Amino acid sequence: MCWRTVPLHYYFVVATSLLISLEAVPIDIDKTRVKDPPVEEEQRQAVDDTGLYYNNYLKEIIEVLERDHHFREKLQTADIEDIKSGKLSQELDLVSHHVRTKLDELKRQEVARLRMLIKAKLDSTPGMGIDYRTLIKQFEHLNHQNPDTFEPKDLDLLIKAATRDLENYDKEKHEEFKKYEMMKEHERREYLKTLDEEKRKEEEAKYKEMKKKHSEHPKVNHPGSQDQLKEVWEETDGLDPNDFNPRTFFKLHDSNNDGFLDEQEMEALFTNELEKIYDPKNEEDDMVEMEEERLRMREHVMNEVDINKDRLITMEEFVKATEKREFLEPESWETLDQQLLYTEEDLKEYENHIALKESELQNKALKLQKQKEELEKQHDQLQAQKQELQQAVQNLEQKKLQQNVPPSAPNEELKFQPHGEHAEGNVETIKSQPLAKDHVSVLHEGTFEHLPSLA
Repeated sequence: MCWRTVPLHYYFVVATSLLISLEAVPIDIDKTRVKDPPVEEEQRQAVDDTGLYYNNYLKEIIEVLERDHHFREKLQTADIEDIKSGKLSQELDLVSHHVRTKLDELKRQEVARLRMLIKAKLDSTPGMGIDYRTLIKQFEHLNHQNPDTFEPKDLDLLIKAATRDLENYDKEKHEEFKKYEMMKEHERREYLKTLDEEKRKEEEAKYKEMKKKHSEHPKVNHPGSQDQLKEVWEETDGLDPNDFNPRTFFKLHDSNNDGFLDEQEMEALFTNELEKIYDPKNEEDDMVEMEEERLRMREHVMNEVDINKDRLITMEEFVKATEKREFLEPESWETLDQQLLYTEEDLKEYENHIALKESELQNKALKLQKQKEELEKQHDQLQAQKQELQQAVQNLEQKKLQQNVPPSAPNEELKFQPHGEHAEGNVETIKSQPLAKDHVSVLHEGTFEHLPSLA
């Protein structure tokens, strides 16, 4: 996850910070001799991912706002309370027309995307009316009452939503990890049920041996302590631990030279400690657990060092932390294998939840199977009706051919069947041509007197 680009981007991505200085260009880079873009430019061009479902919208809004000189100046002089209170959002009324037009376009695109998302979710329940205005209220990062233009309220809502969601992001990560661990244990126990007693004992012994092997790792330094930072200073930076200097250390690990240690830069400091515990080549080491351990370390240091809770560490905050007793004499660090990640009650509740979901899926599968069978039955019935209809048409055609009945048309012969006792006799054939007068008189005097006059 990339968190560093430019100061304004910092605030929206980290969502709780006030960044009032522009990103400085390192003075030791001679642009006339650089052929490839610097690393930080490549990072800026990369797609940042905050983990938020509106990440792209957030990023695009930031990029457009950065183009307005007035807005950037106001950000430099604003304080964090101006941002949180929405005062900075009011400056949106003074940005250039071009920027405002682009913001309007981005908001319309986001509303359209949310509507498509809602429609996709409701496709499984056909026949229900879709009230987009009501459903879109669940998305709190924009003003749904005005879907066409980007207003100060939209910027205020975006800042507050990102702040809230990013503050909960780590908590959600911990919950996901807890479910991951419970699922592993659930699957392990279910697998044991399929084994006989002898093999079950073998698997249990293997499991205990792997846990023991994983726990037998070198001592892990307390994250953010003098011992931990000195180890990085010596092994990563290649410097004498006796010459450790907090300010020099800060500058060495502020990799983008912006004057802050962000969360990604902090997490990079724990690599040596994590490699003591986890090795991707070892069966007993779980790399998902390693990332959870990294998150725990970063959270701990941020809680200890980040005084104003803006998720960024300044030089002053860092130096002040190195003067604390906890920095010089830290407590031992308990790794995940020493933590109680969940209780038996938690596992039981999780298994009940899984069983309920499985039951719902089975019921849905049975319902779909019945629907399938019913559709197949209807299909067979329609096929049978189609065949019967085809057979009836064939029989009718064959009957016509057997009776040798020619079609009746204006220029064809007309056949008249006399009534009474003549009905069983020969049928007179009269061609559809004008009749002579003597023919008419004969008809009146003969067999067909009952016919109306042809005159």
